[in-house]
Amino acid sequence: MLTFVAYGLAIALNLMIVFIGARFLLAPRAAAAGYGVPAKADGDAAYLTIKGVRDGTYGLVGLALLAFAGPAAEAWFMLVVALAPLGDTLIVLRHGGSKAVAFGVHFATAVAILITAALLFAVS
Repeated sequence: MLTFVAYGLAIALNLMIVFIGARFLLAPRAAAAGYGVPAKADGDAAYLTIKGVRDGTYGLVGLALLAFAGPAAEAWFMLVVALAPLGDTLIVLRHGGSKAVAFGVHFATAVAILITAALLFAVS
């Protein structure tokens, strides 16, 4: 049962980050608003594309690690990648975004990633 939960959470989190990356590539302004810091109309859209590529890549690497290297490799990856939503929390707070989004989305994501890493370590 623990293995099912660990793998299920890892797959779900990786697929969600692939979705977020795709959203930043396909609907960058809407994705930025959901991120917690809306993009300026006259801003450089390249940065939104960079976020989309970064997030999509993280999700695909996570899925590949889980499929081909196993739960221990995925757990280490999750520990490292948890830095991204922690950084996102600080970015949203620093740039006047909502505390609800900073903590309810980004910080909560970091916590979910760390819990998943712990579960993956437990089953590896």
